[in-house]
Amino acid sequence: MTYSDELMKYALNRRDFLAGTTTGVFGALTLGAATTHAQQAAPAAQGAPPPLSAASVPAGRVTYRAIAGDMVQMRGHNGDMIDAYVARPAGDGKYPGVVVVHHMPGWDEPSIEIARKFAHNGYTAICPNLHFREGKATPEGNSASVREAGGMPDDRSMGDIDGAIKYLRALRILNGKVGIIGYCSGGRQVYLASCTVKGIDAAVACYPGGVGAGSAGLTPRQPVDPLTLTKDMNCPLLGIFGKEDRRPSPEHVALMEAELKKFGKTYEFQSYENAGHSIFATNRPDYRPAAADDGWKRIFAFYGKYLA
Repeated sequence: MTYSDELMKYALNRRDFLAGTTTGVFGALTLGAATTHAQQAAPAAQGAPPPLSAASVPAGRVTYRAIAGDMVQMRGHNGDMIDAYVARPAGDGKYPGVVVVHHMPGWDEPSIEIARKFAHNGYTAICPNLHFREGKATPEGNSASVREAGGMPDDRSMGDIDGAIKYLRALRILNGKVGIIGYCSGGRQVYLASCTVKGIDAAVACYPGGVGAGSAGLTPRQPVDPLTLTKDMNCPLLGIFGKEDRRPSPEHVALMEAELKKFGKTYEFQSYENAGHSIFATNRPDYRPAAADDGWKRIFAFYGKYLA
């Protein structure tokens, strides 16, 4: 087999290749079971060819970065072992890390897809199951249990996020930088983590509900508005919002910006017209494709600045 044949074997359906057609489209190559519970990412397969260059791709085809993804267990709050999903580029290299903090609907498929999107774009991402201890059979069941109890306990969430950061920092493929991103309640947890957890190099809070809301919605499990801790923020922050959102409302966003300016923090904010909550959630009515597309570009530009 020639070198060219070997390249195409990894990217194309073999029958399509032998037939010499040029109308097929590549799928994303998912290499499962590539990470282990020992917090060591597996190296690329012995003798695997390098990624296809533009010159080696037949006209009309599209290539995608091969990624590896797997379930792992990581040590979270109080030393508890909890489930997490890890996704990374399949090839050898040094990659920035990202902790993906899922939304209140739970550790669901959309949250896992976000981790995979980061891997596709050259990051090692971990998405810990912050609802793991609820013990229900579905994300919906776990989410309902958390809501009934008054939300996720802040101390537990911060402990699990700290554990996810440490998991990434123990990987030999990490480039030394770790970012964090979260949505809705996860955005609130990102804001809180950026003020209370060490080891974060850049934070992205997407429509962080409750930040700037004062005492409204506080519970014994979530006793503080993260806005009051802004003076302790220890990393750059990107905030993404919808102008029609109510939690956070434009007024809440204005309060965040005022506090960030007051304490001289490094931040970037983007608010979208004709958009409310859940801008990025492709499976929800609030999804806004144009805003989400622009938002992802801003996220990768932000991480490119601070995690490279």
